[in-house]
Amino acid sequence: MDLRDLRYFETIAELQHLGRAAERLHRSQPALTSSIRRLEADCGAALFEKSGRGIRLTEAGRVLLKWARRMRFDVEDARRELGTLGAGLSGHVRLGIVPTAAQFLLPEVARQLLEEAPGVTLHTAVGLIDTLGPRLRAGELDLMVATLLSPEPGFRSHALAEDLIVVAASEHHEIHQVRPALRLADLDGHAWALQPPGAPTRDWLDHTFERHGLPRPHVQVETTMLLMLPALIARTRLLSFISRHHLQGPNRVPGLKEVPVLEAQMRRRLVVTSREDAFLSPAAQRLLDLFVSAAQTA
Repeated sequence: MDLRDLRYFETIAELQHLGRAAERLHRSQPALTSSIRRLEADCGAALFEKSGRGIRLTEAGRVLLKWARRMRFDVEDARRELGTLGAGLSGHVRLGIVPTAAQFLLPEVARQLLEEAPGVTLHTAVGLIDTLGPRLRAGELDLMVATLLSPEPGFRSHALAEDLIVVAASEHHEIHQVRPALRLADLDGHAWALQPPGAPTRDWLDHTFERHGLPRPHVQVETTMLLMLPALIARTRLLSFISRHHLQGPNRVPGLKEVPVLEAQMRRRLVVTSREDAFLSPAAQRLLDLFVSAAQTA
């Protein structure tokens, strides 16, 4: 099998459309059709079938896609490992990281890495795990710092820190005058600033209200910019659901105060994750080690 044919096959399988794949790959549709026919001849089976206006993988196609990705990873890792021979701590590291860890863990870790290895370049993609996870799986990231989810084959994770997500508001918010220890029902009727549905913290909060027989929080401001929330709620009469890191220590946001509601405290673990069989350059391995060391001394 030709590696170029397999690369074309991956793109066609991702887009499920020959025309869009041709546009992305800058190849003609007949050239891609010939590529697929060569692979089907090698496999002895059809790889795609029609589906509406597009195409979809057959069972044989799904099997080949798994192995095509694995072969691509192996070739890319071989090139990267060969490129690091004798280079020491240098090269390019691709890191995916969730916003909280980017704000509270990354600056010190990056400082140490760049002091030790001035020749390293670091590309960081800040996002939520639903976008970072597929990029790690696809080999677009070397490391991911995110929330620990259910164990998944093919990945290796190292524990970093525990993070507590709590309700917070401006220190002048009237909610602080209700009583010292609040109940979840005391939050009903207030306006919130939250991430959109699908974000783990938003879904957890919505389901917590429902489990207690309460309507979901009334969201007046919805944003994907998690790092904007602390400054926003410090200047408004909105409640939010954010990391306790924003409320204590040297990085606390002035004007914020926790709203103590025991039923609305979400505990999560941050981990650094890599693909289990992937090659990690010395620089990427050193970055991983620095994250673990920083968490142990925090």
